[in-house]
Amino acid sequence: MPATDYQASFLGRISIRRNQVIAMDGNHEQELQDLELFSKHVSERFAELLSSPDDIPFDALLSISWLRKLLDFFLCCEAEFKGVLMMGNDPSQISKPPLDRLIPEFLDRSVKALDVCNAVTNGLESVRHYQQLAEIVVSALEQKPIGDGQSRRAKKALTSLMSAMNVDDKECSAAKATERSWSFSRRGVSSKDRVPEHFRSVSNQVAKNWSAAKQIQAMTNNLVPPRGAEGSGLASPVYTMSVIMVFVMWALVAAIPCQERNGLSAIHFPAPKQLNWAQSIIGLHEKIGEEWKKKEKKGTAGLLDEMQKMEKLGNILMDFTDSFQFHGDITDQKAEEAAARSAELAETCRRMEEGLLPLQIQIREVFHRIVKTRTELLNALDRVGKSSPPLL
Repeated sequence: MPATDYQASFLGRISIRRNQVIAMDGNHEQELQDLELFSKHVSERFAELLSSPDDIPFDALLSISWLRKLLDFFLCCEAEFKGVLMMGNDPSQISKPPLDRLIPEFLDRSVKALDVCNAVTNGLESVRHYQQLAEIVVSALEQKPIGDGQSRRAKKALTSLMSAMNVDDKECSAAKATERSWSFSRRGVSSKDRVPEHFRSVSNQVAKNWSAAKQIQAMTNNLVPPRGAEGSGLASPVYTMSVIMVFVMWALVAAIPCQERNGLSAIHFPAPKQLNWAQSIIGLHEKIGEEWKKKEKKGTAGLLDEMQKMEKLGNILMDFTDSFQFHGDITDQKAEEAAARSAELAETCRRMEEGLLPLQIQIREVFHRIVKTRTELLNALDRVGKSSPPLL
């Protein structure tokens, strides 16, 4: 069943319950069933993400398509979470232990997630720039026959592309890292080829010393599984949704260029494996974490599948243009290989052209959904506070 169908059916069921008058024992039993169903949906969705085959480009781990599916699942889980927490329940529950502590912590994580969304949205502008440079390479190499002029044009664009993707996450400012990679690249990029200001991954909406890795690390503060009787109450979905939020933000930062991501793989997710829904998230975290460790050694821009392919193809085509420049004539075999790699690069650019804008729109939707839910919870807390009897 599609995620949206799950969501509609689930929320419809809770909406019906909200309008029914049920005895207290029956209401508690129904609540337990809703919590179990929510956990089941979370488990199924993330199991689907974990099982995405890497040999199918459109569904490969951390591809644009995969990230869009991740965000779609986040929105569905978030809607169901809000239904479990607020529909058909006594509003005063959110001001009682343990929710009186967990809800404010959840709201604080939400604010931090908004900062991450802003940074990732800006990072997508860098990815768009990579795409534009790659399209120049494709345009130059698709000429038949390839002459010296086309080779030089392709080499210039490739030099700019490889330098732009060589981001140093150890710098606190992504702008400084980008500037340095363009100024001191081993490829020797001239100042006129530097990345335009509006394409840099640093966000004007965050401070220069802002760190994506530290922001996500801060989101894990006080994030511990509910214990004892709390595990069968509303503390459970609050914890589940918190873990989902942290993981989604972590995956976005790993995939897309962001400011200061050094140490991202060291972030620990406190999700016990005995929880069915947590097993797939832990598995995804481990897979992405291993790839990130390799990335940190190489110093590439991010783990987005399309960028990884672009970098690999760029290195191959750079060798081809170097060979053309120094040796003039090239063999038919090398020309055919270059044409094949150029076609692969063109396909990667096409996927980016089709997917980047919808991905950016989804990130904005996630941003606004988080804002909306946070506002609703704050309003609910405010109403409960006003309706509470004054202390004598």
